[in-house]
Amino acid sequence: MNETLKRALSGAVYVALLLGCISYSREGLAILFGAFLVIGVYEFCKMCGLNFYISIPIAAGSYYYLWNKNSDLNLNTALTAISIVTSIKLLLYLFNANKTHFKIYTKYFLLFGYVILPFIIANYVAMGVKGYNPKILISIIILIWANDTFAYLVGKNFGKNKLFPSVSPKKTIEGFAGGLMFTIIGGALLANYYIMASTLYIWIVIAAIVSIFSTLGDLIESKLKRVAGIKDTGNIMPGHGGILDRLDSIIFVIPFINLFYLILYYVS
Repeated sequence: MNETLKRALSGAVYVALLLGCISYSREGLAILFGAFLVIGVYEFCKMCGLNFYISIPIAAGSYYYLWNKNSDLNLNTALTAISIVTSIKLLLYLFNANKTHFKIYTKYFLLFGYVILPFIIANYVAMGVKGYNPKILISIIILIWANDTFAYLVGKNFGKNKLFPSVSPKKTIEGFAGGLMFTIIGGALLANYYIMASTLYIWIVIAAIVSIFSTLGDLIESKLKRVAGIKDTGNIMPGHGGILDRLDSIIFVIPFINLFYLILYYVS
């Protein structure tokens, strides 16, 4: 089987599994993301030199206990705050050219805030005002794909200025701007014709959050892999790499979207 066909088939299976489980039920989402979490933790441990015999039980136990606790507002806020603090630490790491390694206790903190918590919080984001709403998470995933696609197309055809050459030489400022513009347009279209949301501005803001932070999440994962001296975090998806390779944008975006949700809730 040639590489292109292998990549297409594994990508199709991934998309079908992802959209199918999210659409089926809240439990379907929980089981799928629980499996993704275990694999992602294993990949992160390999990449950062952590003990996965300790990390995987912690991840599985945390997920099992917390995945459906979205209604506990104080807990939801605390978990989101920890994940946001972790994201800020990773952003400082990204923009610090001299910073390449973390101490062991910092790596475990990153494991919890960067990998474990976003998979838990994804279950919270999928909850609408009337209960589980798969369209929310599906729309976020579509926006991430739209951002990646249009950033690539615009960057390939019009890109001249490098966005972050030390980490990802192919990304351009023009591509980023194109991805942002088309993702916002996509957010407006999804709000009007798929989600049927009455508050268009909310999905325009979500689209902007998705475009900005999915790009940053991809850059952070690229730097982590570059420092570790690896091309992919795993090989579970032939032609695509590992779970963290595929979900790096999602796990970085999700805490910021949930933060936006919480701000809306507290303001209202």
